[in-house]
Amino acid sequence: MSSALEDGLELSLDWEKVAKIGRDGHQVIPVVLQDADTLEVLFIGYANQQAFEATLDRQSAVLYSTSRNEIWHKGATSGDTLSLIDVRVNCEQNSLLYLVRRDGDGACHTRDEAGVTRPGCYYRAVTDSQNMSFV
Repeated sequence: MSSALEDGLELSLDWEKVAKIGRDGHQVIPVVLQDADTLEVLFIGYANQQAFEATLDRQSAVLYSTSRNEIWHKGATSGDTLSLIDVRVNCEQNSLLYLVRRDGDGACHTRDEAGVTRPGCYYRAVTDSQNMSFV
């Protein structure tokens, strides 16, 4: 399944994302997921207390989907789980950093034109205020 948002090159940033999360009453904090070996940022997700505790219990990334209103174990269906190496918390204790190792081929739910899972979610670079290019 392909979409212009996920596979296109027109820049369409969601400036309302954080406001929507607050309006919908989600009690979450942002989580940066970073490859423990390469230090590549794979993606940013959200965790509520239940997802955070599940991450610590499983030693694998578990997040809270603000769009589906549910806990999800990253990679449970694709096999691209993320093993937890370390958890860090910022100075204000309002965001987390999960240092992880990829257990499968990728970390993103999208696939490239060959159908291969992308290694991370930051696969496009901004070229100007309206466009992007694949990296």
